[in-house]
Amino acid sequence: MPENNMMLTVSSSPHIRHKDTTAGIMQNVVIALMPALLVACYVFGVKAFAIVAVCVAGCVLTEFAIEKIFKLPVTISDWSAVVTGVLLGFNMPVNAPIWMCLIGSVFAIGIAKMFFGGLGKNFMNPALAGRAFLLASWPTHMTGSAFIPLSDTYTSATPLAILKEGSNLGALPSNLDMFLGLNGVYGSIGEISALALLIGGIYLLVRGIINWRIPTVYLGTVAVISLIFGQDPIFMLCSGGLMLGAFFMATDYVTSPVTPKGQIIYAFGCGLMTMIIRLFGGYPEGVSYSILLMNMAAPLIERYTKPKVYGVAKPKKFGKKDKKEGEGDD
Repeated sequence: MPENNMMLTVSSSPHIRHKDTTAGIMQNVVIALMPALLVACYVFGVKAFAIVAVCVAGCVLTEFAIEKIFKLPVTISDWSAVVTGVLLGFNMPVNAPIWMCLIGSVFAIGIAKMFFGGLGKNFMNPALAGRAFLLASWPTHMTGSAFIPLSDTYTSATPLAILKEGSNLGALPSNLDMFLGLNGVYGSIGEISALALLIGGIYLLVRGIINWRIPTVYLGTVAVISLIFGQDPIFMLCSGGLMLGAFFMATDYVTSPVTPKGQIIYAFGCGLMTMIIRLFGGYPEGVSYSILLMNMAAPLIERYTKPKVYGVAKPKKFGKKDKKEGEGDD
């Protein structure tokens, strides 16, 4: 046997490597979001692109500045800040002022991501955290007429807001319009076309970037609860940020469980809380808050769904039997 033929190589983990890189995965996510951005630019005009571009620039510059100030390795080349910027821009209304987009970007990266150690250590989705911060701080800029283009003088609310108010149900768009994202179907910049988001989601599934469990269980839970409470499941699936959340935000690697059982429980919780907020809450949309709440529950879900380690016995609990056996030891 030749001396250079090594039959056994001992090295530190990981022992199984994959060709995918963080930058490659994030670039695929950006590609998958492009159909929704094109529809948004068609419906809202160039301002939609400007808001997304400002959010991307704000996120990238914030991450770069923090890493330079604290003398950390610069990681903006991994594209994670770009994805956060695009998703934050997608969650903004078309009438959002530029200064608010920048503040949201700083909060999303500086507080929700870098404050906890950067990519892989944040406990909630940075883009949704930024959106929640802006909604709590400047609600008038993040609700109501903020979603409606200034050129439209007829539409006064988003589909979910109309349903929540219950006073002008005749103004609700058709399911086909909401699926396509046309004819006055308004909302956040990146959520108006279910078809465009579905195309992007299928792209991620085909490329193996995400798996089927979270989006399927999330959407399925919303559909079933809609039927139970007498709501149109197609309307619920196509309205608001459900498609955006199910395919692009609930599936975030860092803030969602890694175990198969955990992913199913996590997605069910997202769907359940989304419908509770939509049906019984004061706010018409529940996707953002449901995902943020389940982000915080993800570590607990993983703890109780992780597989058992082969060959390791369960720790013995100290009970009455142990006490009796040890009474005479002294």
